[in-house]
Amino acid sequence: MLIKHLVLITVMVVVTGCVSSKLPKEAFKLSPTSLEDKHMQTRQFVSVQRDDLLLASAGVLQDLGYALDESNSKLGVLSASKMIDATDAGQVLGSILVAILIGSSAPVDDKQKIRVCLVVHQGLGDSQSSLARITIQRIVWNTQGKISKAQSVKEPELYTAFFEKLSKAVFLEANSI
Repeated sequence: MLIKHLVLITVMVVVTGCVSSKLPKEAFKLSPTSLEDKHMQTRQFVSVQRDDLLLASAGVLQDLGYALDESNSKLGVLSASKMIDATDAGQVLGSILVAILIGSSAPVDDKQKIRVCLVVHQGLGDSQSSLARITIQRIVWNTQGKISKAQSVKEPELYTAFFEKLSKAVFLEANSI
């Protein structure tokens, strides 16, 4: 019995030792749109300290219905998320048609989690300004409880709207309004 366990352990060690942990070449390759994405996701705020910008960002996200998941003021990082409905009428109609034709229903998107990550740091050449970069991701679950989509959100209107609200919040906070 002991010999069987030793042989099994030896085989497991040898097998796991043979597994390649080599990273694929594209692991650190930037996408063709990475510079445009960074520009869309980043704004500079002049005469705003990092902590004030982080606090205003948390307030804006909460006003938008997000719950703060994590926050680290030393690092200038916060993440927030919210669950929203992901039902698509076209998908539901397609599922109904499939059910009628085949007799089996197809899963449709049901709910989604929108996750926002924000990083704030002092400007490199200007200690009186701060930079904020926000990224937005979404995870969509279908009616069977399985993830049907996990993707970065790259709609410029969303980023612009967030930064407009953040600019207003910073202005109101700076002027004690």
